[in-house]
Amino acid sequence: MSDSLEFVVNGRPVSVACDGTVPLLTVLRDDLGLRGAKFGCGTEQCGACMVLIDGKPEYSCSREAATIAGRAIMTVEGLSDGGTLHALQQAFLDEQAGQCGYCLSGILVSASALLAKNSKASRADIIAALDPHLCRCGIHNRVVRAVQKAGAIIASKELAGAQP
Repeated sequence: MSDSLEFVVNGRPVSVACDGTVPLLTVLRDDLGLRGAKFGCGTEQCGACMVLIDGKPEYSCSREAATIAGRAIMTVEGLSDGGTLHALQQAFLDEQAGQCGYCLSGILVSASALLAKNSKASRADIIAALDPHLCRCGIHNRVVRAVQKAGAIIASKELAGAQP
């Protein structure tokens, strides 16, 4: 059975005809063509599918699509502003905090939620926020450095009254 599901994704209202029991990840990837969030394990163990739902990191692999009606979803594609990279994206490039990249979309959206709440997050805060994410490439130290760097950039923009 197909229902019309209305929600906001990356700042844009969308309407999708789908079975409300399919995973949100399926709707994002197959119906909306947003391929940033990845299918990793399907059991909320790796974080590759992480998106923000109303600003909070959530697994999209096990979340039924019907539960997001009327809510705001942000995927990694929503981080940049037009052609301008988000401070996190630029910091990840600068720090070479990626190897295969499979896990990065989930890490980036979780880190963006953390820095939106606390741009001066400590190393311990960053590690705790990113704990649900598995990375087999061993880039953890670079990821933490990149998040710290982005946090410093965001904090300086906040002091100057600008948007990150």
